[in-house]
Amino acid sequence: MRRRTFLKAGAATTLSLFGGPPVGHAESPARPNIVWIIAEDMSCHFGYQGEPLVKTPHVDRLAREGVIFDAAYVTCPVCSPSRSALITGMCQTTIGAHNHRSFRGTLKHDLPAPVRTIPEHFKDAGYYVCNGSDPRARTPGKTDYNFNYSEDLYDGADYKGAASGQPFFMQFQLRGGKFRRGDVVHPVSPDAVSLPPYYPDDPVMREDWAKYLNSVMFVDKEVGEIMARLEADGHAADTVVFFTTDHGISHARGKQFLYEEGTHVPLVVWAPGRVPAGSVRRELVSHIDIAATSLYFADIPVPGHMEGRPLFGPDAHPRDFVVSARDRCDETDERLRSVRRGPFTYIRNFYTERPHLQPNGYKDAKDIVIRLRELHAEGRLAGHPAERLFTVPRPREELYDRRSDPWELTNLADDPAHGQTLAEMRGILDAWIRETNDQGQTPETEAAYDADMAVYLGANKSRSD
Repeated sequence: MRRRTFLKAGAATTLSLFGGPPVGHAESPARPNIVWIIAEDMSCHFGYQGEPLVKTPHVDRLAREGVIFDAAYVTCPVCSPSRSALITGMCQTTIGAHNHRSFRGTLKHDLPAPVRTIPEHFKDAGYYVCNGSDPRARTPGKTDYNFNYSEDLYDGADYKGAASGQPFFMQFQLRGGKFRRGDVVHPVSPDAVSLPPYYPDDPVMREDWAKYLNSVMFVDKEVGEIMARLEADGHAADTVVFFTTDHGISHARGKQFLYEEGTHVPLVVWAPGRVPAGSVRRELVSHIDIAATSLYFADIPVPGHMEGRPLFGPDAHPRDFVVSARDRCDETDERLRSVRRGPFTYIRNFYTERPHLQPNGYKDAKDIVIRLRELHAEGRLAGHPAERLFTVPRPREELYDRRSDPWELTNLADDPAHGQTLAEMRGILDAWIRETNDQGQTPETEAAYDADMAVYLGANKSRSD
């Protein structure tokens, strides 16, 4: 991608709008600790976001005392490409990490020069770099990167291993919505659930959604444990905390897909004395901006090639649009791209001859998808938006106005009144594909696919044995 340049003129206005230098920077430690709290498989359903059925006091506290970014989008709505992007500050499609769980077999992939991982940047700056699996960081946390990386990329699982006075870069990986949890004080009743209108009002769907909301509250409990640890260890005043998820809820229109449910994620930055507490930022944010912003707070130069942008400081600059992408997931080949700009969402389906819900072992094992397939086979989805999950051909293009259609149900791509908007969004995506050299343009080789499938099918067989 072309190296971005930022206008210096009008810097005072930019600093005012986008946070400027950290608040109280002169009084704050020069090299703060950086903490990422990443929950899996969760959309925007925390208390501070208006979800009425959950109580999330700990995440709400971060939001109340920090900065809320309410238009944050992942670059991919599935684990490994999203994590590959976040840990490099680069879109997965730029660095060849776009296919889910790719290069896990005999064929390997190196990051293209000069791209490096964020932990390497922190190590070079003298930070202790760690990645833990839960609030106590008792075991190493999830990586799931689609490229080769050193076995000693991380110094340990927990920040306790840092030398006295040594700053740390710590990731807490939380299971989140990966497993539906019921062990919360006040579990959500399925009867209280109000499903999005694109899902049928069905007991199985309600039950699953209620369990998901219980998982949201369980994550909040874990966030409270993490913050209590940091405070007990004396790090509250010298730590910048990022709270986010790796992508949206694992549901039929969520994980793996480019609608709001799959790509729109929570993002809160908590940094006492460094950011304006209680503020809400409404500009579009890409998930990879977390990487650049973390380097900024640590006073580590943000590489010129990095596609992520700092969200604070003199180089903060609002995005005109954000792009998300989905390619092969496990055994299922797919290619989707989306652009969000202003209130509009544009989605391009490259394989229109295939239904939205293609056969996929991971998805098809879930109760919600099993139930949707049953309802479809029984003809009980006729006339319901959920029937579109099975319709072929899919439209080549989709266009939604989220102001009047927040659930993205009315496709405006064929509406002449929105022809100019459609053309603009189409042009933005075409230019982005060209300028970033989107690696999804080139089909995956049979050798690469077969090598990954040998690992994938072997792992599935082991789990079933």
